[in-house]
Amino acid sequence: MHDLFLKNARIHDDKDPSDIVVDKGKIVSIRTASKTPAEPEQTEAYRNIYDAAGQWVCSGFYESHIHLDKACILDRCNLEEGTLDEAVEETGKAKSDFTVNDVFDRASRVVEMAIKKGTVGLRTFVETDPKSELRSFEALKKVREKYAFAIDIEICAFAQEGLTDQKETHELLEQALQNGANLTGGCPYKDENPERHIEMIFDLAQKFGVPADFHLDFDLDPENSSIPKISEETVKRHYQGKVSIGHVTKLSAMSPDQRHAMSTLLKNAEVALTVLPATDIFLNGRDYESLIPRGMVNADELTGMGITATLASNNILNAFTPFGDASLLRMANMYANIAQLSKDEAIARVFDMITINAARLLSKRTGIKIGAPANFVVLEAKNAVDAIRTVAQPLAGFKGGRQTFSNAPATIYFEE
Repeated sequence: MHDLFLKNARIHDDKDPSDIVVDKGKIVSIRTASKTPAEPEQTEAYRNIYDAAGQWVCSGFYESHIHLDKACILDRCNLEEGTLDEAVEETGKAKSDFTVNDVFDRASRVVEMAIKKGTVGLRTFVETDPKSELRSFEALKKVREKYAFAIDIEICAFAQEGLTDQKETHELLEQALQNGANLTGGCPYKDENPERHIEMIFDLAQKFGVPADFHLDFDLDPENSSIPKISEETVKRHYQGKVSIGHVTKLSAMSPDQRHAMSTLLKNAEVALTVLPATDIFLNGRDYESLIPRGMVNADELTGMGITATLASNNILNAFTPFGDASLLRMANMYANIAQLSKDEAIARVFDMITINAARLLSKRTGIKIGAPANFVVLEAKNAVDAIRTVAQPLAGFKGGRQTFSNAPATIYFEE
């Protein structure tokens, strides 16, 4: 008896639906869907049967950059200016009162949002400093364990508010890495010595043999980018393929030649880049009175050079981003709209940024093929491009062949 029979699933760009058989968490068979109803003795060969009814099925979405520890704290923040400095300051005030139970409850709310939106893996940053100490980290470990049946969670021990003059922050980062953090990261532009900050994060990453992820260049001044330093340290330490950066809105303000030069450094160092549309356009350009810049990197140019580029949510319902539902399809739709993408091939590349590319960044296997993990999301769409254009509703999800969520399709009641 097999574990799951997922029938009538439209996969890849196939014209005809397929039947997928799952056993022991793996895909063991994919065949063209039968056009005749299954006989009773055939259906009894499966513990569970799910009829996708001709809807499109993919391997699910990967959230490569989110802050679960400070999600859903809008009611604790006083928003007057809507700037990055204000968001950091207001969040810093709120952090001192974070408790393990408080962070656990808020993070769980967002993780459940993400699961129901088709996310199967995510990387969350957790601020590890004297204000919150390890309380948020301990909470997120509990969240990671609770929801492991549905979603794989990476925790990045993160220095948000400085490191070079914060000995206790460095000690807390080490403690987190000793006790279950998957990687470390930093925020050089909030430190008095950005270059030394970068070196210290790399030192920690090397000491514990983990990847490094940086918040970088979050403004619209094209000068003084940290990309050269990140690229230099990555190559010098033989860390190619283990480093990622987020935001990098400076790139959007650079001339084409300068942007190409910076992108070449990233490509040669194999540094991945995550674009965060909601936060980037909400916080940037506040000092403009007209023709407000988007302040968001068009990653289509980067992927064309072979750079791994992803899209992510960053923040949900806080001072950095006072919106959000953890839907990566919605984020991808927003990005495509802002980047003024319209052709099917461009939209398909956007879909890759929340699936294949993001899975690569999180070192996850993805794809619907024999022998692959039986991780599926059923979408109310006909293909990847349609899913992005319409912000398709996820109808069901499976991890290792076990169903993890369902959303009933909407029904219209016509008068009789």
